[in-house]
Amino acid sequence: MKITFVSNFINHHQIPFCGVLFEKLSEDFSFVQIMPMDEERRKMGWSTVGAELPYLNKFYEDENKCADLIRNCDVLLLGWTGAERGSSADRVIEERLSSGKPVIRISERIYREGRYKAISPRGLAAKYREHIRFRRKPVYMLCAGSYVSGDFSLIGAYPGKMFRWGYFPPLKKYTDSEIHNMLYRDGERLEICFAARLIKLKHPEFAVYAAEFLKNKGKSFHVNIVGDGPLRNELENMIKDRGLDEYISLVGSVGPEKVRKIMEQSHVFLFNSNYLEGWGAVVNEAMNSACAVIASYEAGAVPFLVTEKENGLTYDKGRKEEFLARLDELSGNPALIRKLQKSAYETISNEWNAEVAGARLLEFCDCITGGIEYNMPQTGPMSRAEVLPAPGFFRTLQEDNHLQ
Repeated sequence: MKITFVSNFINHHQIPFCGVLFEKLSEDFSFVQIMPMDEERRKMGWSTVGAELPYLNKFYEDENKCADLIRNCDVLLLGWTGAERGSSADRVIEERLSSGKPVIRISERIYREGRYKAISPRGLAAKYREHIRFRRKPVYMLCAGSYVSGDFSLIGAYPGKMFRWGYFPPLKKYTDSEIHNMLYRDGERLEICFAARLIKLKHPEFAVYAAEFLKNKGKSFHVNIVGDGPLRNELENMIKDRGLDEYISLVGSVGPEKVRKIMEQSHVFLFNSNYLEGWGAVVNEAMNSACAVIASYEAGAVPFLVTEKENGLTYDKGRKEEFLARLDELSGNPALIRKLQKSAYETISNEWNAEVAGARLLEFCDCITGGIEYNMPQTGPMSRAEVLPAPGFFRTLQEDNHLQ
């Protein structure tokens, strides 16, 4: 079977999954990169991502080869390409979508800022061209976020053809002994981590609220805030004004390996992004690092990855009081911390990882190309993407996301 994956450019979250497909298919798997990486990501060190990958092809360097890979593969995986309408890349992809040959699309939300935007006639015309007209063709949707299926259901696209998906950062396996040493012990200092860009939609101030709450409770704890951004000065002032300097470390921006090291040394991970967070791969990484997660239910990854009180705790609609109640519940219950730590690790290690996702996707491809009924798993990647209610219009008015 020949599979081609097309996207704007390859990133570090796609590489583990692509590695699984290449391991299984060898030269029958190809990744087509549509455009060069933008300058902002180059400055962030992304320019070397995938540079030596044997399956990587660049449309802007070899149009004919890449067009052939798109036209003639058995299954096309189609992410967001960024291709301009009418460009040569757009025409080739359009040709493939209309061919009747299987295409599996991968998408985050299309109405992240509010489903009320679906009423726009101009927007609906664009969505018809991109999605709705393929509702009866062998075009399927992998939903990279818990609210994606609801967005597409609203416009009648991909009926009965939407599956749970996501992002799959590198998986780290630990021995039983290593996991045991990562678990919280009664009486020790509670290590807490927050890792994200310091921007409004990520709500880094919740890490400061957490520290203030635990200090007032007389708890022994420490919070690492990992990341940088425009809200750093504001956080520094909050920390100083509340007398929290000895309880919080502003670590700044560090490399992925250092971030994972901090997660591995933490017991609790705070994930406070609002509805603009399409996925949130740090949740995968923190759970893989055996952290008990307290997470905002609005972020795309959370309803897929976190089951309440089984492998994490959640709060809804950005409610500070609800968040602090979850923190209070967790910090006062060492046995619950340990239970969530272990279950979080098992969720990623056993199911939500590139190896499982790749194997299930290949099984699905065999079914749709061979006319075989797909035996859908009940949970995890490639299970049914149920429609979840998303934050409504009035919720969007409560957030100030202008400083990104």
